[in-house]
Amino acid sequence: MTLIKSISGIRGTIGSFPGEGLTPVDIVKFVSAYSVWLNENSGQKNPRAVVGRDARISGTMVNKLVCGTLLGMGINVTDLGMAATPTVEIAVKGEKADGGIIITASHNPGKWNALKLLNRSGEFISDDEGKRLLDVAEKGMFEYATASGLGKYKTDSSYNKIHINSILDLPLVNTKAIKKAKFRIAVDCVNSVGGLIIPDLLNELGVAKVIRLHCDPTGRFPHNPEPLPEHLEKLSETVVKEKADLGFAVDPDVDRLAIINEDGTMFGEEYTLVAVADYVLKHKKGNTVSNLSSTRALKDVTLKRGGKHTASAVGEVNVVETMKNTGAVIGGEGNGGVIYPELHYGRDALVGIALFLSHLAKTGKSSSHLRSSYPDYFMSKNKILLKPHVNTDQLFSSIKNEYKDFAINDSDGIRIDFDNGWVHLRKSNTEPVIRIYTESSSKEAADDLARKVITLINKMVKKT
Repeated sequence: MTLIKSISGIRGTIGSFPGEGLTPVDIVKFVSAYSVWLNENSGQKNPRAVVGRDARISGTMVNKLVCGTLLGMGINVTDLGMAATPTVEIAVKGEKADGGIIITASHNPGKWNALKLLNRSGEFISDDEGKRLLDVAEKGMFEYATASGLGKYKTDSSYNKIHINSILDLPLVNTKAIKKAKFRIAVDCVNSVGGLIIPDLLNELGVAKVIRLHCDPTGRFPHNPEPLPEHLEKLSETVVKEKADLGFAVDPDVDRLAIINEDGTMFGEEYTLVAVADYVLKHKKGNTVSNLSSTRALKDVTLKRGGKHTASAVGEVNVVETMKNTGAVIGGEGNGGVIYPELHYGRDALVGIALFLSHLAKTGKSSSHLRSSYPDYFMSKNKILLKPHVNTDQLFSSIKNEYKDFAINDSDGIRIDFDNGWVHLRKSNTEPVIRIYTESSSKEAADDLARKVITLINKMVKKT
């Protein structure tokens, strides 16, 4: 069993012994620590928190523990029940709450669950705040409320509609063009909370026909829930069979968006953000942000539209911070995560769908033709297992020296940019490995670049 504690929350496989899996004891401990943070930062006697969860089968158990612990720590709770991650983020601001907890393991399989922790802006807590929480949790520095000081509990099921309406109200969401296009769209919501909101969004946008796959929120995932090509064969087949214009797939908490073209091919998860950004920049000049492991195509599109692109450290909290610092009008991550600050600072597959359909409808192209209009880059993702004696800092220093004649960004591991591609090396926070991402103008070139870097690393490690 696995339990991973990080600055952004806690996640793990359900069951086992405390400290070895995500058990009730671990959930109570970590939520208690988060409550200490809420009490310290709110300045109120009874701070307020919003809670929502995806549909996985452990969700009910975890939700009751989370809500009960918050109440026991004197926190007033608004429970949304099953809700998408971006919906909970919007609800935190809508409720003027002091924070929120999203119960979801995102793209992880059904045996996993996790707690995502939000601040009063509906954004992930910072690195320093996360470290403070971990310290409080490990030391058990929390005191529960007396009977008269317990928090109050209420439910609210209105935020799906609020989320949809806030998207429809965005100036760049063109419902007239979408309705005129008479789109036929297949959706795969992996039997989670996307099934409760995405079909409704598509109907409100004016989509002519919605073909539903796995939209019953039972939490029993029909396939691996990460929206990657190898997991979306059924959706691809359905798009072709039903003569749909495209297909959409999301992960269990609806913050990642994958797109299937009308011919059943993948639009490419790296290119979800590229296409949406192209549409936004066409109407609003500005800057963009993606993380260091995301495709160079976003930079190409941004420069073409007269903006500036900045690469951030990996992680949504880092992307958001960089977006704020650079005044970016659109940003996100190459895993299909779109962040549109005019709505909120969080990855949101729903706003990604609305902006992508607006873009597609206005171009009059098929999705495959739209994809072909963007630069072609290919990515290779690898990793090297680290032996205990390896000093990663020393290794990375040697690699930087080896490539000192090239552009290097060392804000998060090492990214080295070449004329024909780039490589990004990061030490994993959860495994004893170095992750190696490469990109070039062909799959063969990306793989070759990865092999060269892996060979160099192995030689350096052997010397030590």
